[in-house]
Amino acid sequence: MRNLLRIHAFLPLWALAVLSVPSASAQLRVGLVLERSGKDDKSFNASAYQGLKRAEKELGVSTKTVEAPDNAAYESLQRAFAEKKFDLIIAVGFHQLESVKKNAARFPNQKFLLVDEDAKAPNVRSVMFEEHEGSYLVGALAAMHAPGGKIGFIGGMDVPLIRRFETGYVAGAKKINPKVQMLSNYLGVTGEAWNNPPKAKELALDQFNRGAEVIFVAAGNSGVGVFDAAADRKKLAIGVDSNQNWLKPGSILTSMLKRVDEAVYDSVKLFKEGKFTTGLIRYGVKSKGVDYSLDEHNARLVTEADKKQLEQLRTEIVKGKIKVPDYYLIQKK
Repeated sequence: MRNLLRIHAFLPLWALAVLSVPSASAQLRVGLVLERSGKDDKSFNASAYQGLKRAEKELGVSTKTVEAPDNAAYESLQRAFAEKKFDLIIAVGFHQLESVKKNAARFPNQKFLLVDEDAKAPNVRSVMFEEHEGSYLVGALAAMHAPGGKIGFIGGMDVPLIRRFETGYVAGAKKINPKVQMLSNYLGVTGEAWNNPPKAKELALDQFNRGAEVIFVAAGNSGVGVFDAAADRKKLAIGVDSNQNWLKPGSILTSMLKRVDEAVYDSVKLFKEGKFTTGLIRYGVKSKGVDYSLDEHNARLVTEADKKQLEQLRTEIVKGKIKVPDYYLIQKK
């Protein structure tokens, strides 16, 4: 110890500063800002959280997750991570677009990942999904399981993103049955729409009463209400974002997977490897960034013939033989 003190006494100040520099292998810090429905929404936010926890476990990164109490909190939560010099800040959901744009400009050296919107900023990696393609596949499956020719759709917030799900879903169903009829409802025009299972159940029961045999729900945590209605009426529902088959085994035909978990994990991995890029990244059926879920909970529902037909449709989408209608493009016309 005396020798060490003696050495330090004769070192110049610059050398002492070098000794105090942290190792290049210092643990990467990643901050995650979730929407108000939080990591337990069994859907979109839960998928992002799972991807981050996987990165923590497999890549050895340090993580912190916060849940916004309301839309007004996004900007301050992101800014807090930036001020604490987190290496990468992940913002989940299109509601966070404007906050990310403001903070990206305020902290030009900070790297951000925005899921579900395009920030068009030089220090932001934006990830978007081809929801209409995945919805096309589950729409086709819905029609295969609706011999009476009537299906349903329940959306959360009435915004273009969720209309995009509906447009793809109807197109896929009509590919199987051109005469299929669809019932459609939305839960609202505010963020409350993502977390209202009682209202979702009420709408689902009404659709089942009116003849729907399968209902696809794209409404975050509100989807739980639709699953309850399907189980009560012994009908079928289709989940969204994460694999929700386990919530009501035997009543959930499949889930339209939106691999937010993969997008988060891949981005963190690239950052750690020094390969992180900014700009817009898209995930579609070709990469299985959007897909339909198969597991032990729906194995008895989705037959080999169903799967064969769905894979043929996937191939035709990838090859461009099927042009899935995109609400974003329809809206611009």
